[in-house]
Amino acid sequence: MTSTTSTPLSGTGRLKPSATSAGNTSRRRMRKDLLRSRIAAWTAVLVIGAFGLLPVYWLLATALSSPEDAFQFPPKLIPTHLTFSNFTALAENDQLIKYMINSLVVASITAVLSVVVATYMGYSFSKFRYRGRRSLMHMVLASQMFPQALLLVTLYAVFSSFGLLNTYTALVLSFTTFTMPLCVWMLKGIFDTIPDALLEAASIDGASRWRTLHSIVAPLAAPGMIAAGLFAFVRGWNDFIFAVTLADKEKQTLPPGLVSTYIGEFQAAWPELMAASLVVSIPVVVAFMFLQRYLVGGMTAGSVK
Repeated sequence: MTSTTSTPLSGTGRLKPSATSAGNTSRRRMRKDLLRSRIAAWTAVLVIGAFGLLPVYWLLATALSSPEDAFQFPPKLIPTHLTFSNFTALAENDQLIKYMINSLVVASITAVLSVVVATYMGYSFSKFRYRGRRSLMHMVLASQMFPQALLLVTLYAVFSSFGLLNTYTALVLSFTTFTMPLCVWMLKGIFDTIPDALLEAASIDGASRWRTLHSIVAPLAAPGMIAAGLFAFVRGWNDFIFAVTLADKEKQTLPPGLVSTYIGEFQAAWPELMAASLVVSIPVVVAFMFLQRYLVGGMTAGSVK
């Protein structure tokens, strides 16, 4: 005798494949796994975003608070008495405007000088082979390892001997010492992505090395140059220790200027300081907004179009 096994039938009388239920189960499991991964990803984004934005929120909340609410304990996450007097007082502070002008001048010149010098150095390291090249590259990289306080002592002695203390020149040169090395290595990596065949074609067409750099290489590396310039601008805008040591009150930039204005031995005007910090951060935020697409291009190391 032979035994037969019955196969379940569907409502229409056709055979229902057993793989269908297994496939549906697998798809449901995949959808659940995908949903869990999305929930985990968004949770991580929200937690990291909250961690990064919490100081900004606290800055804004303190700027909109009265001195009594700012020093209240325990502190409140949401101010109960909002006030804009801390912002209106900034318009009456002429010295703060002077600090902002100093920061704009020094940070802008630092950015331009860092990009110009880093462009030539990075191009030289990337496209030329000569004796001592690697030693120079390692020396530029090693300069980032020295503490800023150590460089400050040497720079102070040099600027004092040349009579450059309390000048824009001292601030620009000192800021360039710690912005240029990273700019050099950033632009060298971008120049490395530009094929040598392109430079050889320009040489065959009669272009000099000077014109090849300025007419062919520089436009291709423009996103990276803008990214390096923005990095140098932000470093010059935020520096404190060099500005407070090498410049007097007339040439000081915003970070030491804000501290000397609102923080002292007998005062701590935190609401006014937070309002001023919020206002002076606007130029950097605007620069990032307008140059965002160039920053993204610079992070991709300047692909050849």
